[in-house]
Amino acid sequence: MLAFLQKIGKSLMFPIATLPAAALLVRLGAEDFFNWPVMAAAGDVILGNLPLIFAIGIAMGFAFDSGGGAALAGAVAHIVLTGVLLSIDKDIKMNVFGGVIAGVIAGLLYNKFYNVKFPEWLSFFGGRRFVPIITAVVMMLVGWLFGYAWPPVQGWINDAGNWAIDHGSIGVGVYGFLNRLLIPVGLHHVINTVVWFDFGSFTTSDGTVVKGEINRFLKGDPTAGPFLSGFFPIMMFGLPAACLAMYMTAKKEKKALVGGMFVSIALTAFITGVTEPIEFSFMFLSPVLFFVHAVLTGLSLMAANWLGIHDGFGFSAGLIDYVLNFGIATKPLLLIPLGLVVGAIYFAIFYFMIIKFDLKTPGREDDDEDEDGSTPLTGSTDEVLDAKAYHIIEGLGGKENIKRIDYCTTRLRLDVKDSTIIDEKKLKKYGARGVMKISKTNAQVIIGTSVEFLAEAMKVRLDNGNPPLKSDVSAEDIKSEDDVLSGAFIPADFTMPVTGEIIPLTDVPDKAFSEGMMGPGFGIQIEDGVITSPIDGKVVMIFPSKHAIGLVSDSGLEVLIHIGLDTVKLDGQGFETVVETDQLVQRGDVLIKVDLDYVSANVPSLVTPIILTNSQGKEVTLLKTGHQEAGTANIIDVK
Repeated sequence: MLAFLQKIGKSLMFPIATLPAAALLVRLGAEDFFNWPVMAAAGDVILGNLPLIFAIGIAMGFAFDSGGGAALAGAVAHIVLTGVLLSIDKDIKMNVFGGVIAGVIAGLLYNKFYNVKFPEWLSFFGGRRFVPIITAVVMMLVGWLFGYAWPPVQGWINDAGNWAIDHGSIGVGVYGFLNRLLIPVGLHHVINTVVWFDFGSFTTSDGTVVKGEINRFLKGDPTAGPFLSGFFPIMMFGLPAACLAMYMTAKKEKKALVGGMFVSIALTAFITGVTEPIEFSFMFLSPVLFFVHAVLTGLSLMAANWLGIHDGFGFSAGLIDYVLNFGIATKPLLLIPLGLVVGAIYFAIFYFMIIKFDLKTPGREDDDEDEDGSTPLTGSTDEVLDAKAYHIIEGLGGKENIKRIDYCTTRLRLDVKDSTIIDEKKLKKYGARGVMKISKTNAQVIIGTSVEFLAEAMKVRLDNGNPPLKSDVSAEDIKSEDDVLSGAFIPADFTMPVTGEIIPLTDVPDKAFSEGMMGPGFGIQIEDGVITSPIDGKVVMIFPSKHAIGLVSDSGLEVLIHIGLDTVKLDGQGFETVVETDQLVQRGDVLIKVDLDYVSANVPSLVTPIILTNSQGKEVTLLKTGHQEAGTANIIDVK
């Protein structure tokens, strides 16, 4: 569930990225700026269609390939949901929540049905073309369900919003505290969505009803802003002051090393309001400091509310948004003295706690931990990025440990085989601000606002097997994919997928397999109905008749498991698939369950060929023969 919520949080960054553009257009087109209605209208139309934008963006975020087909499905999902709700009760308004739900469902359906196949006469509607169709049907049912279930849910949300609003400073303080406290697990975006886009209601002069703190503030609601104002003192003054305290308390010989980093991330927070690079620089080194930071954030929001300050932002509470929205804010000048007070408090508390409790913030590591300091890389921009990508991959445990790379605003989000082998010191040495091990197979590495470029560079390197840096070895071309694969097969990494008797491929009673037309491999006279994965990798194909499955290992080895001979004619009868296409699997994970009695009675043979489909020209040597149990390693070698 945590991973699922984190995926929603990450996907929310797609539509949220449109907010700065909308806010900029609305403000610059306003009467107190350029007084250009065309520009203001361009921003208004973005804010007015946020639910649709959320549906499209989140569907893309959930799609395994971020494909345009998923975006179309997200749009269809939102349109159908809205239409069905209106047909039931015109007063039902799911707003951005409807967009989020539509986007999640559309993305999941895209991953499920993007490669579905139909008979020849229906083939036009197969694959990605089928996704909008099934999405429309599913969302019709979902809309009908929400038409009766949503009103009480909306009532609870309104009650929560009203409680926070009615309780004034306490309400905004609780929100500010939770907003920071949830950053380590990336769930702050989820509660932000509720506050930013659903809290409160305001009717504009033309009769348009808008909801959410950000939209209401930009539309001129004088009551909007309490849940936003208090972030300006934190991001523009508090956290930069914390950087100053960490610099002042750093060891003398390390101040030059960490000084540049602190100046960079402090300016980033002050100007843009992006604070995660600062927060992750001390979050895990000293969790107590982060808890204090969360408390101070809540208190800052409370203080801004006590002073009657109403200010807002389109992206984050930095100098850019402060200047843009100065003309429509209430008492914005008070944010400066409040920010100076907050900055002084941050500096005093951080300085005192770091010295008093000898906290190991950056620059205060013990001498035997010198390698923790960020090591600057020299060379051209491309060389530095490539070198950084190489070392980050190695710090994550190597390419074999990385299953999937994703990213949000400032952090890498990773699916790994084993998070316990991640080398945090190495990651920090090459630029990581912090490491969050969410679970055994899920981790996050905080990089900063350049994370997108690093993530793409890492993907390129992983696609090529993360070859050694050219500066560290003799200049040679990166090996081709086939060359990488030729050296990637390790017998211990390939296990017996099912209990049975191993036989040479030439003994398989089917020429297409025995003569190697499909590729090298071997056969198994299966004795058990549970087919498991012989590799760590991903499911790339499941035949519609469920009698065969294709896998690809983390090193690129493609494996086809064909259960029995002539089993395609059973049309799926006797087979139960346990996994889905694009699902990550590990050795021993159950793939398919087979009713052996039914299948053996209806096909000529239960001999199951195991084919390495991308290893043409290579030889499979049987290291073991005869009866072998599922999970047995070192059964074959490939050269």
